Amino acid sequence: DGLVVSEKGKSNNIDVKIPESELEAEEKGAEEERPRESDSNILDVSSDYPRDKHISIQRHLADLEKLADLSEDERKPCPLCPEEKFKACYSHKLHRHLQNLHWKVSVEFEGYRMCICHLSCRPVKPNLVGDQTLSKMGAHYHCIICSATIVRRTDMIGHINRHVNKGETESRFITVRAPKSSYKVVEESATDVQVLPNHSTPQKTDSYFNPKMKLNRQLIFCALAVLAGERKPIECLDAFGATGIMGLQWAKHLRSSVKVTINDCNENSVTMIKENCHLNKMKVKLNIREEDNDETVGNGEENSDTIEVTKMDANVVMHLRSFDFIHLDPFGSSVNYLDSAFRNVRNLGIVSLTSTDISSLYAKAQHVALRHYGCNIVRTEYYKELAARTVIAAVTRAAARCNKGIEVLLAVALEHFVLVVVRVLRGPTPADDSAKKVRYLIHCQWCEERVFQKEGNMVEENPYQQLPCDCYGSMPGKTAVLLGPLWSGALFNTGFLRRMLMEAVQYGLDEAQSLLKTLVCEAECTTLKHFSTHSPADENKQEECGVYIRTPNTSAESYLVHGKRKSEEVLRSTAKRQRPEHNAEHPPFYYNIHRHSIKGMNMPKLNKFLNYLSEAGYRVSRTHFDPMGVRTNAPLAQFKTVLKKYSTPTYVGAQVEGPVHLPGEIHVGEEVPAAIAIKVEEAELVEDDKPGVATAVFTQSYPTHCAAD
Repeated sequence: DGLVVSEKGKSNNIDVKIPESELEAEEKGAEEERPRESDSNILDVSSDYPRDKHISIQRHLADLEKLADLSEDERKPCPLCPEEKFKACYSHKLHRHLQNLHWKVSVEFEGYRMCICHLSCRPVKPNLVGDQTLSKMGAHYHCIICSATIVRRTDMIGHINRHVNKGETESRFITVRAPKSSYKVVEESATDVQVLPNHSTPQKTDSYFNPKMKLNRQLIFCALAVLAGERKPIECLDAFGATGIMGLQWAKHLRSSVKVTINDCNENSVTMIKENCHLNKMKVKLNIREEDNDETVGNGEENSDTIEVTKMDANVVMHLRSFDFIHLDPFGSSVNYLDSAFRNVRNLGIVSLTSTDISSLYAKAQHVALRHYGCNIVRTEYYKELAARTVIAAVTRAAARCNKGIEVLLAVALEHFVLVVVRVLRGPTPADDSAKKVRYLIHCQWCEERVFQKEGNMVEENPYQQLPCDCYGSMPGKTAVLLGPLWSGALFNTGFLRRMLMEAVQYGLDEAQSLLKTLVCEAECTTLKHFSTHSPADENKQEECGVYIRTPNTSAESYLVHGKRKSEEVLRSTAKRQRPEHNAEHPPFYYNIHRHSIKGMNMPKLNKFLNYLSEAGYRVSRTHFDPMGVRTNAPLAQFKTVLKKYSTPTYVGAQVEGPVHLPGEIHVGEEVPAAIAIKVEEAELVEDDKPGVATAVFTQSYPTHCAAD
């Protein structure tokens, strides 16, 4: 009647019989310690679990009732409860007991029900005595897959789900690869990958694949395609391969221009990467050796369809070899891999990193941001840009430790991730220049005005004077906080973004195209209606890293110069001569129009407000960080003045800040609230000497009916 479980020790095999009743357990008290080891998940059950299952695991309620033998008209005990907990009773009462207290709270898996068990399979805590022991007598579930006993039903459901997610559907607690039938094939950008059913849960699977990161993969592909146009072939590394989707897209579309290495430290992930390579008709090359170094891969023509797959820690593979392009996408923060990434990356190479620890970067867990990034941040209206500048500051410090500087090519912060793409400039001078751009930010907590702290080591007597606002003088107490250190330089490179947009158009990456257009406008601080896919006439004034320049009559391919030392110096000197003519970089940070709206006033439409700011003489653009954000070089006071000027009152007679526009003063094309029209129509009935005002409002409110007038 009992369940026989074999416990495999280091030297011998011991068969332990677990009794079903408390009485037998008391008689065999010497064996109490052995069942306790089941909690450590080391017991092994037969692979044919429908045959050798625990009595609490049944297919139907009738099977559970058969254990109690309800056919006879006499008192029967419950097979899943000790006699001290549930005394023997007649069949009708025992039927209700089994149905309500065991069957209804069971956990279902593959047609079987794991009912709750009250037997002494699970030992109670030693500090419980007397009646407490009986009341706490081991209510638990038996796992159908492994030997674990779980107390709570919700924990049991999660326990079974973890088995399924890891492919452990056999009846023994070992890591088993899921059968081929459990895989499903996902296609993205003409690349097929096999994934497990739980591919979107990173903590429960070895093959993490997130469909929501498709835009992230497209942006990284465009950046790599631009670099592949500068020099061929380039060695690129996907340090955290998972399913290998990103590296496969690189090799499949860029072909002989790239030599792709996909790395992962998990054995199951490496196996899946190999299978996905074969699925996409790619050859697989294995095993990096330290002595091979840069000669591991042969000619581009010979290895155009070959992908190198490695199984080692990301820090190790980046220490062993040099790469032109490195992408880091770990689970969470990537700060632990920055030193290794910048150690061997080649000059003028690119490092891209995706950070998904948004709880700390978006100031929800500020202590974690301080611990990981050494940065003090608070929740602000521009928290997404604050997150991007926090990551770039960490990247800058890591590059400077390796005597390298950076040029930020792209910084994107969306709902699920923060993506930063930088170009590496070798030498102490670029490293010093980059390190000087890491500064502190003074942020006013009253009005959300902000300004980067001035350069220099001298202590200021009153740092509040650097803020344009006067909140410190008009408000009591301390009004500002010091945030950072943060990156204070530009977040975008216009020339690089334009070339990324060209690559996105060429490869048909629709999702990336719309975002890249917004980024180009944001980098140039212009509105989208002034956007042009063609290069402006003064594009020879643009520079990238002090190396790449463009002349007005050259195409996108002809102006790229490979990074040789002499040509580098010539182009850098040319760029320095052009630097005074170049327009100022885009303004840091942005304002949310809703955050600064005026109570009792209707704001103008966002695009109209951008035009009003532009007419006032300020640079202005929208931002991808915030759909209602406005990036402008206008101070906050001027921003509010323009917003106040073109806002309309919600209703007549309201107590509002700013001037109330009369109906006759409303400009054509502006939205007129219905409340104003009703008030004026009522006034027309009382006073007939002002028909013009009512007619004007009537025309604004009902333009379709008054077109003939």
